[in-house]
Amino acid sequence: MAKKSSRPAERKPRTDAQRNRVRILGVAKEAFTRRGANASLDDIAKEAGVGAGTLYRHFPSRDTLIEAVYRTEVEKLAAAQRKFAETMSPIEALRAWMLLFVDYIAAKHIIAPALNTIVGGAAKLYEGSRGQIQGAIDALVKRAIKSGDMRNDLDPFDLLRALIGVSNVASTPDWQQSARRLVDILINGSRPTK
Repeated sequence: MAKKSSRPAERKPRTDAQRNRVRILGVAKEAFTRRGANASLDDIAKEAGVGAGTLYRHFPSRDTLIEAVYRTEVEKLAAAQRKFAETMSPIEALRAWMLLFVDYIAAKHIIAPALNTIVGGAAKLYEGSRGQIQGAIDALVKRAIKSGDMRNDLDPFDLLRALIGVSNVASTPDWQQSARRLVDILINGSRPTK
């Protein structure tokens, strides 16, 4: 006689539930960006076109929603690395990812006050994302080195540090445009010398 499993099989979320989750996350990111950590969850649900119960079913607390918004941004970076590597030359994939990283930093600056309201602070959340970001830039830089587009003594982490430094000088309204120009300077400075 076959043994019955005491745990039910995990079901894949329904398509409409996944759509609702994605819509809530997009609206929440915009709301936290515009209104900060105390943006009304009821307003977020309304703007996403779902009921408050649907929002709370996916995200039982403000902290879980804020964390999910941040994690989604990190996941987009990791997924972009794979997509860019499949569809672009090594140097263009690296450049495109670095530009996307500038946008990620901009979003992180905006939602940082919301992230800092999470119980225990945002440090643990940042720590968990570090590996994904490091893995993405490592893969892109190694591919660019292998193709001869980048110097073979370039340490991917050094490039990431420079990029973070460029992106963290958000003291003027046009810092993102400056950071985008500096991405090209970083790329050109990392090219092999002839």
